[in-house]
Amino acid sequence: MQPPNRPRRSHGEGRLAELDLLRFVAALAVLAFHYLIAFASVWGDRPAELFPAVAPFAGLGILGVELFFVISGFVILMSAWGRGLGAFARSRFVRLYPAYWLSLAAVAALYGLTGAKALDPKLSPGEYLVNASMFQRLFKVVDASGVYWSLWAELRFYLLMAILVIIGVTYGRVLIFAGVWLAAALGAELLGNEVLNEIVMPRYAPYFAAGMALYLIHKHRNAVLPWLFVACGYVLAVHSALERVHGRIKVAGFKSMPVSDLSVILTITVIFAAMSFVALGVFRLRPSRTLTALGATTYPLYLFHSVVAVALIPILAARMAPWAAALTTTLAAVLVSYLVYSLAERPIQRLLKPRARPQTPPVPAVKVEKTAVP
Repeated sequence: MQPPNRPRRSHGEGRLAELDLLRFVAALAVLAFHYLIAFASVWGDRPAELFPAVAPFAGLGILGVELFFVISGFVILMSAWGRGLGAFARSRFVRLYPAYWLSLAAVAALYGLTGAKALDPKLSPGEYLVNASMFQRLFKVVDASGVYWSLWAELRFYLLMAILVIIGVTYGRVLIFAGVWLAAALGAELLGNEVLNEIVMPRYAPYFAAGMALYLIHKHRNAVLPWLFVACGYVLAVHSALERVHGRIKVAGFKSMPVSDLSVILTITVIFAAMSFVALGVFRLRPSRTLTALGATTYPLYLFHSVVAVALIPILAARMAPWAAALTTTLAAVLVSYLVYSLAERPIQRLLKPRARPQTPPVPAVKVEKTAVP
């Protein structure tokens, strides 16, 4: 299967500033969900009752992770294109693990060295070590931080992508890969097999696969077939999002999670529309240091905002209004995340990245005179 036309180089390569902004928006959405809806044990009260005016909107922040997944499908395919397995694995390791290890150390220090109790996973030293692998769910060990659940989904996506990288990433193979994955996800959802669900991830596959299809649209502007996968992904994503929100409402109650089905459908629609605009080049931003910094801060913010909340909110809430405490904690989380990125994560990434080998000048060929053999 061949692409509809030869792609323009600028469409398929380079950093997209608009994705940096969307990443940061997704991280803030998750933060809003946790700070204003989910962290009852941190506040000592139901956050939705402390912030009733914004609770219906903050509750939708639970779907910020779904936006991350669509972006990941887009970006990981872009980064894997033309790379071998070693380069792909190394890039993912360098991107994922340094900030994760730092956040894990912060969680262990918070509960090991202070009297913090809220959101305490109550792990042994050995269980923290298992968490360092990021494969703790494979070994049935509790996540050290609640946000780590999505990293297990990302890791499984990377493993599936590794298969595609080994085969060789092409337009046709990506379409086959995405099509088979979506079909398998639908089948797994209907069968309800636990092992198959772990491999195929029926609740998250629609987002990753749609993101991959959107990258094909971005790379090959006249591509039509990938839109079919985006549409299928959207339908499955709406079902998945409704199920996830319904599950949260069932556990916490509607008063603590005042989110309607219509708002969930609209949120998923906005996510897919925004990413479609990125793919088509309708939503374009000029790269800047600010957007690059926001994009770089996103992953540490996702990992560290819970630690900052547990450390600050109980202290601040006793001294100021809930809004002031939430805003101050949010600003502190962003600042801490930027410092983690600039002072720790980036230097560690530089150390882990392989250094380019110096190129030696080519040795000029020596012309050998042919001599007659007696």
